[in-house]
Formats: sequence, structure tokens, C-alpha cells
Amino acid sequence: MQYLIANQLKISNYKNNFSKLSRKPLIFTIFFENLLQLNLSDFIKERLSFESYAVNWDELLIAIADKSETSVKSQLSYAIQKGDIIPLRHHFYLIIPPRYSKFGKLPIELYVNSLFEYLGRNYYVGLYSAVKSYGAGHQQIQKEYVLHNKAPLLSISKNTINLDFFTVSNWPKKNIVSKKGDAGMFKISSPCLTAVDLIYHQTKIGGLNRMFSVLEELTEEMTLAEVKDLLSWYSQRSVLQRLGFLLNEMNPESDMANLIYEHLRLEKFYPVLLSPRSNEKPGAVENRWKIDVNIKMESDL
Repeated sequence: MQYLIANQLKISNYKNNFSKLSRKPLIFTIFFENLLQLNLSDFIKERLSFESYAVNWDELLIAIADKSETSVKSQLSYAIQKGDIIPLRHHFYLIIPPRYSKFGKLPIELYVNSLFEYLGRNYYVGLYSAVKSYGAGHQQIQKEYVLHNKAPLLSISKNTINLDFFTVSNWPKKNIVSKKGDAGMFKISSPCLTAVDLIYHQTKIGGLNRMFSVLEELTEEMTLAEVKDLLSWYSQRSVLQRLGFLLNEMNPESDMANLIYEHLRLEKFYPVLLSPRSNEKPGAVENRWKIDVNIKMESDL
């Protein structure tokens, strides 16, 4: 903030002094436009010095308040052409430091909190993005996943940036973790919430076979306490049936599976397909989870 105040005073002094001395409007325009460019560059450097990798339009207008919107747009356009800034959403921009310039994108944890503060929504990084953060899964993911509340958001696909957004109707009361990154704290699903989200959204993200080995690795990060937290609020019983079944497939003596089963027994539950399909209904089941195993599960671990 001190920089912004000092910068505005300095520009105002430059402008007043130069206008008194100069009788050549064209020279003044060129001089002042060069000064504007310098100020935007300084503003970007200052943001990066504080590990801040995102900025919105209103912040830009406040930071360089002496300039017209036309001038700000012009300087912003130039920074975008250079690759110093990437327009992510309407009036929301990523600042790309030199160490990420060759990739043309930023790790999602560097800007996701700023993005959703700007959008005014709850969020958490989830699905395969959370899997990657926990060190599970050995395949390179092609897109990042964020779950949020309120109305649906359009996916973002710009050059090397691919973001997919999923709306959550029953917002988690627990199992969202605050994790520290280079740009500050960001929110991410716990291993247990990540697992049920993967199962719930399986048909949209490549199917259960793709994630089976991932779930095996993810269970190593799960704890009984975390499962208890999940069971205290999570309402998708069919997903809990599938999770319990898979936990038992991985480990017949799983304490977490037994905990889930005892929870399900409190109310009646019904047969479900392991992999949901619109044109198929569950048939006879031979396991305590009432899961109709309609796919062949393969692990590549």
C-alpha cells in the first residue's frame, strides 16, 4: 500500500512539473506513456516479491490510479503479449514469473485462493489435483480440478492451462483441509473426501478402472478419524457402499471399511452398480456391500 501511495504522488508530481516546462504535447505523451509502462512493470515485480501471482482489474485500477482505463488496458495488453500476464477469467489475471514462463502456466495452488476470493465462492482443490498433492497417482494429469458451491462455472482451456470446475450441492461440513503453499494457504479435500469425490464423479473423469490404483495409494493417507468425520455429514450412501467395497478389495481386514459398514447398517441400503450406467440396473449381489460388480477392476501398481 505504501508503494501505491508513493507511486501515485510521484506520478502526479512528474505530470505537473513536466506540463509546466513542456510546450510539446506529443513529447509529453510519449514521456508519460513510458512512465506508465514502467509503473505497471514495477507493480508486477512488487506483487511477485510478496509471492502474489494473481491480480484482478479493480486492483490494477487502484494500483495505477493516475491512468485512464484505456491506458491500463493498453499496458495490460502489452504485458499479455510478452507472456508476463495471462488473462484467466474476465478481469482476473495470472502473473507469470520467469521460472514459470517456459511452462506458460502456474501451479494451481499459487492462485486458486485469490481466484475464488474474487469470485466470492467456497472452493477446494480436489479429485486428481488433490491426488497429486498427496503424492498418490503416478500419471501426469492434463487438467486441474476445483470443486465449489453456487452456480456452475465454465471450464477454462487456454494453451497449457486446463481447469475443470465441479459444483457441490451438499457443501462439506468437514474434511476440507487448509494447506500452505508458496503463495499462502489454499483449501484442498482431505484424502477421504478426495476418495468419495473420485467415486462420485467417476463417469466424468475417466471411469473407475483409471482411478483404482490411485485409490489404493490414497488409502495410505486416510485415517480412521478422518473417516469418522466424513460419516458425520456425508449423505451419498451409494458412494459409501462403493468405497467400503473397494477398501475391502484392497484389504479384507480394513478397519475403515468396517467402520463404514457399521454406519450403513443403521439404515437400510440397496444394491448398486460398482460403475453407474444409465442403461443398466443392479442384479443379484453376493457381498455385504450390495455391490453389483459390473466392471473388471485392474490395478497397475
